[in-house]
Amino acid sequence: MAGLQSTETAMVISDLDGTLYPRGGPFSSGDLQTLKSLSKEGIIRVMATGRSLYSLKKVIAPDFPIDYLIFSSGAGIMDWRSKELLKKVESLKGTEVKKAALLLKSRGLDFMIHRPIPENHFFTYYTSGLDNPDFESRCLLYREFAAPGSLQSGQFSPACQLLAIENVNHGELLYEKIKNKLKYLKVIRTTSPLNGRSIWIEIFPKTVSKGLAASWLAARLGRKADQVIALGNDYNDLDLLHWAGESYVVESSPAELKKNFSIITADWKGGNLAAAVQHRLKEHF
Repeated sequence: MAGLQSTETAMVISDLDGTLYPRGGPFSSGDLQTLKSLSKEGIIRVMATGRSLYSLKKVIAPDFPIDYLIFSSGAGIMDWRSKELLKKVESLKGTEVKKAALLLKSRGLDFMIHRPIPENHFFTYYTSGLDNPDFESRCLLYREFAAPGSLQSGQFSPACQLLAIENVNHGELLYEKIKNKLKYLKVIRTTSPLNGRSIWIEIFPKTVSKGLAASWLAARLGRKADQVIALGNDYNDLDLLHWAGESYVVESSPAELKKNFSIITADWKGGNLAAAVQHRLKEHF
């Protein structure tokens, strides 16, 4: 692995679920060794995930070998070694939450409203009453932090995000229509990490994305986009993949991503991150 620094790579950023962390785990020993090797070469290691801090800590240990963490799709940035919260994007205002919630309800979507960071693993949920297994699974998974909500009062507090889960069994897919109606907000599409099929619609302030968070962090650390390798697997990685100087997607990514970025295939010797780093070395030597 020695020699990656010679390619002028200064930072490596990887998505978590479906990229660095396979569905159900565990982490690849090859990927873990690659992360340790990157540190020895002075290359900054960043994880960029859609998970909240609470959800993330369920799958990685406090001494996991990364330097920085981008979480909640870019709503927060943490120095992983010191556990200092470096940045959190201003929450959605109550008026923005109300408009988005009423739109989701009018479209018959099941959705959740998450509290501001750092308590954004708490949420209230709103159901259409129709069968939606993926939505029900998420409510069950976080049942100790979930509570049913009501739209009748018309009062809404600031929130980190709204998350709607499209029902694969009922009606049309609504992501594009929701995005067009809420152009003043950031509407992100991602594939459910629970069943791998449902589309999740995440609504954030306009200033939230993995790409914007990565750009902020790189500038803080004196790095440029063309010194960054990014690795992802889903639609919520698109901003990051377009921003980075060299980007890769894993083999299981949607066709739209595989058409526009280099495809990485992990082998028995290591995982996706190890394969991306090796590909980078082969391209330059």
